[in-house]
Amino acid sequence: MDADTAAVAERFGRFARDEAPGRSERYAQWAAGVAADPAVQRVLARIPARHRQPPLVFAVARLLGSGEPPYPQWREWVVAHADALVAECASRSLQTNEPLRCAALLPALALIDGPLALLEIGASAGLCLYPDRYSYRYRGPAGEIALDPSDGPSPVVLECEVRGERMPRVARPEIVWRAGIDLTPLDPAAAATEAWLTGLVWPGEEGRRERVGAALRIAAADPPTLHAGDGAALLAEVAASAPPDATLVVQTPGVLAHIPWAGRHELIADIRAVADGRARWITLDHPTLHEGWAHPIDADAWPDGFALALDGEVLAAADPLGGWLEWRAGGAPVRV
Repeated sequence: MDADTAAVAERFGRFARDEAPGRSERYAQWAAGVAADPAVQRVLARIPARHRQPPLVFAVARLLGSGEPPYPQWREWVVAHADALVAECASRSLQTNEPLRCAALLPALALIDGPLALLEIGASAGLCLYPDRYSYRYRGPAGEIALDPSDGPSPVVLECEVRGERMPRVARPEIVWRAGIDLTPLDPAAAATEAWLTGLVWPGEEGRRERVGAALRIAAADPPTLHAGDGAALLAEVAASAPPDATLVVQTPGVLAHIPWAGRHELIADIRAVADGRARWITLDHPTLHEGWAHPIDADAWPDGFALALDGEVLAAADPLGGWLEWRAGGAPVRV
């Protein structure tokens, strides 16, 4: 077994063991099958390493017509369509654009004085640039919070479980400018965009396809300014176009994992330097992903989930896609 084939076996085995259970039984089955199947490993080893993540490979296979059959039938499809699968994966990247992440980001936005100019790196179709256009329902042991846009309930309702005894403070942000940077930004009005983003939803994840579709219609009605290119290279230029009387907020939810280690820290330094250090930075990352936290995180003592941080100060533990939040910032519990 060569190094690339071994890497495929290890990565898909880890996905089957640690990532898919509880989210998608079908993806767990497919990944476990790949991890034990040298023939399929050899096919997937032909895909460039940055384009062979299990959710990407599985989504591309479904996009090309594999369906969602049990592993033996899916394996036959992969072997029969190996060239097409390898070529399409090489041209795609994971662009999971989950608007539910705004439920995790909103408490951080509530700590920043507005009006806000919101800039996202790794924006995909820009669905996380509309936290002011969605409805929110936070529920937990300490109570419930319902928050709607100023013109009434949104067709996108984001439900978030609040764990623990503390509710975060949330408020509708006043966003006067929104922009995104992505290597391959997606047009929210294009049918191909909806097909791809809904195709990235894992089988068995209820409600996500409908939520993404509804958010795409909100974005298509008032499209954000999306810039194609490398986030670090374009950051200063794009930030300079933000209105000077608004607070610039740069957010990086879920994107840093797709940037090599050194590049992550260069980008964090660039964000902190932009606008002469006056920009605010919100991120949602695994505690071990980078060293940009204001204080070291003891990963062994950290609960499941990612860390939500404002300017490197950790505020909460949160589901990577925004489904739950545990407020951990200092001070007394606060409510909306």
